[in-house]
Amino acid sequence: MTGQPPAARPAPAGNRPEAIVLRGRPIVPGIAEGEALVSHEPVSGWGGIDPASGTIIEPRHELFGQCFTGKILVFPSAKGSSGWSGFFQSTRLLGTAPIGMVFARLSTKSALGAVVTRVPAVTGLDADPCRAISTGDWVRIDAASGVVEIYPRRGRA
Repeated sequence: MTGQPPAARPAPAGNRPEAIVLRGRPIVPGIAEGEALVSHEPVSGWGGIDPASGTIIEPRHELFGQCFTGKILVFPSAKGSSGWSGFFQSTRLLGTAPIGMVFARLSTKSALGAVVTRVPAVTGLDADPCRAISTGDWVRIDAASGVVEIYPRRGRA
């Protein structure tokens, strides 16, 4: 499963930088790779996202107006009501879901959200994913083994 056209993918293995590898706890098994969208703030489901467009709509959120459809969503935790998972399930049903999730702190909201969205998801990593990954980095999640590979975007050290 990939989130971007071939031109956005990293160079073949021999031509790309070595991956930064994080290891953590699998939540939903599977493999996904694509461009990362990173939030340093918790993500709200009800009132925070528009499931029809896959966009962050919380006005004061750092990602306000940005779309997570087809991307690896990296965030510290879920916030808000127990409706969080229902909103993310709606993104799956509407075809606007992220293709994978990486979150720093496990909660029932984020775990159930990942399960009902049915995307590979990892948490409990050996480094803070919101610091290790930047928006635009290419990320590969092997959630069955809890491994996240990060290929920094060009121009990022």
